[in-house]
Amino acid sequence: MKNERCGLVYSAPITLWLTLLFVAPTLIVIIYSFLKKGIYGGVEWIFSVDGYNFFSSPYFLKVVWNTVEISIIATVITVLIAIPVALYIATSKYKNFLLFLIIVPFWTNFLIRIYSWIALLGNNGLLNNLLIKFGLEPHQFIYNKFAVILVSVYAYLPYAILPLYSAIEKFDFALIDAARDLGASKMEAYTKTFLPNIKPGVITATLFTFIPALGSYAIPKLVGGKNSQMLGNIIARELTITRNWPKATAIATILTIITVIFIIVLSKYDKDHKGGKV
Repeated sequence: MKNERCGLVYSAPITLWLTLLFVAPTLIVIIYSFLKKGIYGGVEWIFSVDGYNFFSSPYFLKVVWNTVEISIIATVITVLIAIPVALYIATSKYKNFLLFLIIVPFWTNFLIRIYSWIALLGNNGLLNNLLIKFGLEPHQFIYNKFAVILVSVYAYLPYAILPLYSAIEKFDFALIDAARDLGASKMEAYTKTFLPNIKPGVITATLFTFIPALGSYAIPKLVGGKNSQMLGNIIARELTITRNWPKATAIATILTIITVIFIIVLSKYDKDHKGGKV
């Protein structure tokens, strides 16, 4: 009974914290999406579904597709790069120094890091200057989907490496040797023994990459073009230029639903895998 009371005491602040910082703001966004647009911005407290009329717009559907496509591609590439990097760090005798290098980018402002890519990939950037120097034609490296995906991978790679490193560090590499002794190839030992045991780290890395990529605003704004606009850019435009709060919050609601569906799918996959193992 005493332990139950202690549990309730400790869980109460956590519940209050989650309610104030997550549930309440989300409810406010959903409520605003069903209100009427104010004449000078804001909302009028009159029920309306006009904020959701963007579903009939081909441009909006294209932006939704761009958002999902870019987020998925960036997430897959990021996780595929992060797994071998985290494995190398976890098995290296210089792991503390390598982890320090992974954390160093966090010391620099996010926008400065994006502008550094513009200086590298821009039409008059370092890469194109090198191409011209060697007598080659300059290339459009920036203001397209390629640039958005590349900078997204760079920006979110540390978020994927750290949870993977944490999972790999706990892995018993004697299992790899045991699998090899039983006749498995090196590739089979890693795919059938290593990867299933670090799956929680893979799922966490996927979430830490996909969710911020899905709501990205600065990256597609600065290095993307007309064909690489994402939902975050549309939300910002509706809030600051057209001042259509119901439409902006309606799009944000759709973005939240996509995120929740993605989390539920990953959680269900994790539970099914655990059930299968048992």
